[in-house]
Amino acid sequence: MMSKRSKQELTQEIHPRYLKANKIEKQRILDEFTAVTGYHRKYAIKLLNHGVKRKGYKKVGRRKMYQGEVVDVLTEIWETCGKICSKRLHPFLPEIISVMERFGALSCSVETKNLLLCMSRSTIDRCLMKARRSSPKGISTTKPGTLLKKSIPVRTWHEWDDARPGFMEMDLVAHCGDSAAGPFFYTLTAVDVSTGWTECVAVRNKTQIAVWNAIKAIRGRLPFPLLGIDCDNGSEFINDLLYRYCLDEEITFTRSRPYQKNDQAYVEQKNWSVVRSVVGYDRFETDEDLRLLQLVYEDLHVYVNFFQPVMKLISKERIDGKTIKVYDLATSPYRRVLASVDVAFICKARLSNLYVQQNPVGLRKNIDLNVGKLWKIVK
Repeated sequence: MMSKRSKQELTQEIHPRYLKANKIEKQRILDEFTAVTGYHRKYAIKLLNHGVKRKGYKKVGRRKMYQGEVVDVLTEIWETCGKICSKRLHPFLPEIISVMERFGALSCSVETKNLLLCMSRSTIDRCLMKARRSSPKGISTTKPGTLLKKSIPVRTWHEWDDARPGFMEMDLVAHCGDSAAGPFFYTLTAVDVSTGWTECVAVRNKTQIAVWNAIKAIRGRLPFPLLGIDCDNGSEFINDLLYRYCLDEEITFTRSRPYQKNDQAYVEQKNWSVVRSVVGYDRFETDEDLRLLQLVYEDLHVYVNFFQPVMKLISKERIDGKTIKVYDLATSPYRRVLASVDVAFICKARLSNLYVQQNPVGLRKNIDLNVGKLWKIVK
């Protein structure tokens, strides 16, 4: 059996002689060539007529544009933005590139910058395919609260359609690891339904006092008045302390239906995209763990609200058994607050002054540094 290289050398040797031969000689040469190489007769005729091509065939399709530096810079921006999906990253690219350049955190050629700004969502997904990672799942620790249920009205997910800034969904995230036994810490997550503004506070336990104090801390950091609280049916929320507080402060207090997580779809989504994707599913139970969690959330609430674009569902229609969802253009909660007519001008001015001082790369590095220390203690 001849090797491929030997067949190529034989073809190159016979090719010029075959072209000069007459019909009878060509037939004889072809018989000998097919007997030696084992090639099909039609393929052998093609080789002897055209010879062996030294270079490979030219690849069909357009020249690859997005490679090398463009992909590296895109990956850096994607990691700075918290590894968000292309539908959220695509409309946010001009702003994040401008901010990173202002702080000297991004250095690339003009050509690379233009290519980044010309990318489609599908191209972003293809370029980031190798950089994506999967995440684990956790367990639930919510226990139902029975007191005051009849006094607190039930709210379902579709009743937030015309909400103003200030109506917030709240939920607790347990940092218990693989077991819910013994003491461990929680994160109270609060999401404004209208703007997507998100606040997280580390809580030592899920007692009424601890949750109430965390809600007051969140209220003090909001860029708009707290108008409403919506929670699940856990006893940490459904209690007389929080109920009386909402009555005294004229805050609307509602709850979701039992076992209907979609009633709190806004905060449930943030429990994963903000809390779990940053601090993970480990067990946190020491004072040092709590201190580091608090440091993480001090930077995270600025990072998420100023540099994490979010999309809002505009409409949902079922056609021929298929649900068609339409979303608005992804933008940050900060931009949504500025665009709201219900937020006071002085609050917007204060936010704008804070925004120009923030470096997303520095915030992300501080968050990753403290999370790394947290995981090191846990391990």
